Amino acid sequence: MSDSRWFWRGIAAILICGAAGLHLTFLARNCPLDLAPDEAHYWQWSQNLDASYYSKGPLVAYLIRASCEVAGDWSTSVCGHEGLAVRLPAVICGSLMLAGLYVLTVQCFGAERLAAVVVAGALTIPTLTVSHTIMTIDAPYTCCWAWALVLGHRVVFRNSAWAWPLLGLMIGLGILAKYTMVLWIPCAVLFLLVSKEHRQLLRRPGFWIACTIAGMCCLPILWWNWNNGWVTFRHVGGQAGVDKPVLIWAGPLRYVGGQIGVLFGVWFVVWALAMWRHRPGRECDPNRRYLWFLSVPQFVFFGLFSLKTDVLLNWPVTAYLSGLVLASAWYVERLRELRESKRRWLMAGAGMTAAAGLLAAILMHDTSSVRPLLAKMAGQPKFANDIPIRRFDPTCRMRGWRYLGTQIDLIRAEFKGEAPILAASRWTTASELAFYCDGHPMVYSLGSALWDRQSQFDLWRPNPIRDPNEFLGRTFIFVDVGIVPPEIEGAFEKVETTRRIWYSEDGTPVAFWDVSICRGFRGFSKLPCQHY
Repeated sequence: MSDSRWFWRGIAAILICGAAGLHLTFLARNCPLDLAPDEAHYWQWSQNLDASYYSKGPLVAYLIRASCEVAGDWSTSVCGHEGLAVRLPAVICGSLMLAGLYVLTVQCFGAERLAAVVVAGALTIPTLTVSHTIMTIDAPYTCCWAWALVLGHRVVFRNSAWAWPLLGLMIGLGILAKYTMVLWIPCAVLFLLVSKEHRQLLRRPGFWIACTIAGMCCLPILWWNWNNGWVTFRHVGGQAGVDKPVLIWAGPLRYVGGQIGVLFGVWFVVWALAMWRHRPGRECDPNRRYLWFLSVPQFVFFGLFSLKTDVLLNWPVTAYLSGLVLASAWYVERLRELRESKRRWLMAGAGMTAAAGLLAAILMHDTSSVRPLLAKMAGQPKFANDIPIRRFDPTCRMRGWRYLGTQIDLIRAEFKGEAPILAASRWTTASELAFYCDGHPMVYSLGSALWDRQSQFDLWRPNPIRDPNEFLGRTFIFVDVGIVPPEIEGAFEKVETTRRIWYSEDGTPVAFWDVSICRGFRGFSKLPCQHY
């Protein structure tokens, strides 16, 4: 092996390990970002391990549980709670995803330097960088997708029989993390159908062995749903807008506009031009066709879904994994073809975009340095319950939960000889309270009896909504935002005056919650229609 290969592999290793070290350092230094509501909810799942859950597969819960078992005490000693342990799998999965991109690039182009460039480029895309820190389903999902790309390339272009079962396992694990992992299979099938020299793989046992193993990994999800009224399918169908008869004609424009914003315009244009240049019918290189088909069809799929529902910005994130490899190769080739003057301009533009991406990733982790500017941009509140900075600072949803937990603990301490029940109007708030209140108490979400959709809380029994007799006469500490809903007033004999808890940073209000003491629970007289 030449020295240059070792050099670029060393550069990639430094980038991957350096990024992991920076994320761990950030998390360990009393991270200013509390757990996001999704993270706190997944942590609750990890405390109640099951074959699957209301909205997602079980992989995220098992990863968090394993991490807390191994690193929970260390996390508590470092930052006072298990938050670092909860997020540790995200750092590991993010590093493995970057390593997968490196291997994939080398497999497709045999260029170690290009592979290092791909790793560096991935670190400038905020949606990928944040997944190194925030432990949501995207962390294991993108990791599994990247290594499925590696294994898929191996079975197609090197005919490695041993890789077929591993490919099926990787796809199956990805489905256990996020259901859209199943899109990997039809994307690969499209590639095989178009690629005449590889079409015969569809008739060979390896492909079907991989599909069978991936399907077997789904059995826990199916078994759990069989026993829980297929609520996951109802929930996913609601998210996908299958029950909406009206098409949202502006949806695709909003979808593409959102993706342009996520990729800072320039990277999206580079990706789109590369995909157009290597489109089927024009591209002869099967390696590039492989990368194209594992990118574009997924992007188009979510574009079609935008006609029925609002597509979240992170949904097509894995379309940019193979897309990043192909776009990077296309961009480097274009640079070589241009004159020196134009090449310098394009390199400068790429450098500025990369710098903007790194800056955005840093600010998404900690906005304290620009909060005065954001507060000035937000202006003064327009009404009593308005917190303008939340419209400009996306990290606000991860701030103040620790403080809320300590304040609720003080309220709990006011009760002598009585253990009040903690409840919240939404599953998000209930999950945060369960994590940050002392002793990790049981907290109930009453959202589905009010206006919120159902959640995993409705499946954990007993609960005040489905089993009111278990809670009759009890006193609740109810946390909401805004006035007490009439359904809550009707469900208790007495609701005391609400007290408001404000959380501010540097004199700027960031969040507030309203806490009510509700005495004498008597159950909800009428429940709304089930909303998934």
